[in-house]
Amino acid sequence: MAVFNDEEQQRIQKAVADAEKNTSGEVRVCIEKTCSDEVLDRAAKYFTQLEMHKTKLRNGVLIYVATVDRKFAIIGDAGINKVVPADFWDITKENMLNHLKVGNLVDGIVTGVQQAGEQLKQYFPHLLDDKNELPDDIAFMDGQ
Repeated sequence: MAVFNDEEQQRIQKAVADAEKNTSGEVRVCIEKTCSDEVLDRAAKYFTQLEMHKTKLRNGVLIYVATVDRKFAIIGDAGINKVVPADFWDITKENMLNHLKVGNLVDGIVTGVQQAGEQLKQYFPHLLDDKNELPDDIAFMDGQ
């Protein structure tokens, strides 16, 4: 069974595309069913595997969710971590968690994407020569 139906996938991808319209930053969503590691370690693994650390301005943000284990993490690259308020990631996680607690997985992910996009827009505005450095699709992982 798929984690998201087509409409839900499109909604998440649209949130990513919308978040990136006004920024040179990059946002990815990574989904898998189970997380056998510490959630931040797992997210960091996929951050590297998805080559998010290779953006020109080091301003990539990964939202990782393990659906069955009900774990999630947000990881920002060095460029964005230097400029966002110290509590930004914790506040974003809490806002996402408000949706996730009541079973609104898509709303939670979209909230995280939107909030990351706002910070990216503020600190990394869209550049005239900007190119989309990473795909906007959801990265579905197999838990390996």
